[in-house]
This record gives sequence, C-alpha cells and structure tokens, in this order.
Amino acid sequence: MPHADASLVPDSIKTKSEFWTHVHDQLEILMGGQRHWVSNLSNAASLIYNSLQAFPSNFGDGERSVNWCGFYLISSLFPQPRFTDASMDPQSQTRASTNMLLGPFSGRPACQWIEVSPRPRGVCGDAFVKRSTVLVLDVLTYPGHIACDGDTKSEIVCPLILRKGGEDIVLGVLDLDCLAIGGFDADDQVGLERIVALIIRSCDW
Repeated sequence: MPHADASLVPDSIKTKSEFWTHVHDQLEILMGGQRHWVSNLSNAASLIYNSLQAFPSNFGDGERSVNWCGFYLISSLFPQPRFTDASMDPQSQTRASTNMLLGPFSGRPACQWIEVSPRPRGVCGDAFVKRSTVLVLDVLTYPGHIACDGDTKSEIVCPLILRKGGEDIVLGVLDLDCLAIGGFDADDQVGLERIVALIIRSCDW
C-alpha cells in the first residue's frame, strides 16, 4: 500500500472511537522499522491531520475541520549545528532553553516557540507543566491562550511523557486546533492519548 493511503478512512468507520483506533493502527504500521523521532513525528502529524480531513461525519474539511496538528518539543531534543557556526545570540539561547520549540506539524505556519519556564503560556504550556491533557472547548475563554491562528475556536493538547528509571520526563506536547467551538471531546482525548503513548514507545529520544 502506498504510504499516502494510510490517511484514507474507510466508509465503515462511523464513530470517533473506531476512527482513532484506525489512525493508531495505521501509525503503528508507518513507524515500523523507524526509531528516529523527527521522521516518526512528521508522519504522525501528517497522518492525524489528513485522516481528520477524510472523516467528514465528525471533522472533515469544512467548518468543523482541524486546522492544525503538530508537536512542540523541549529544546534539548534538537541537534546542535554541525556544519555551520551557531549564530544565536545569548538572549535567544536563554529563551530557547526555557521554551518548547516548534516540531513537525501539518497546517498553517505556527509560533516558533512556546514558553514553559518560568511561567507557562497558553494551552500547550499548561499541558506541559501540568503533565496532563488540556481540552479547551472555546479558546476565547481560556486565560493566556496563544492565537497562532485567529480562526481556531477549540483546542486539545496532550503531553508527551517518557517514563524512564522511575522518572517522568516531559518531552513536549501534541497540539490540535479546530475551527469549531467544542470541536474535541473525551473520545478524542482517549484516542490521542493512546496515539501519544504509541509514539513515545516507538521512538528513540
């Protein structure tokens, strides 16, 4: 099967529970034999985004569509320059070390970084610090919401937590935005948290 066909959603899938199980299983196949987080998160963002576009009964590409899906990650995961001299000024270096940086995504251009220390910003920052999923039915009512896209009406953010040696390490977040108020619900949370768990155990961090 061509890789692009992984984002097709069979007509037999009717419920959100069935949809997220399908996406999970397709992603597991796509990540088979690959352990690099850049490649796997790139395919994950694309698969989730395009699968949601192909699921018109709940999302689709109209007024209920998901307009952004992607990852923000701790700066220590990103490689240092190998072939050029680092040109970042000291202030920018400090800012990068206390923020999540934009990772693989699908959708319109997004914020380059999100502050998590000393004070978290927005839904992504709160999910990172709280180490739990944050589901926002109406972003205009959420204190400190970061409006990367003014068309976004609702949002769900799931933290990526690596459990190693009895310690929980928050690596970043998976962020989804929707054009509709109340675009996400508990079924989406369950499905996305299961996908995040798959991504964590399928990558070398």
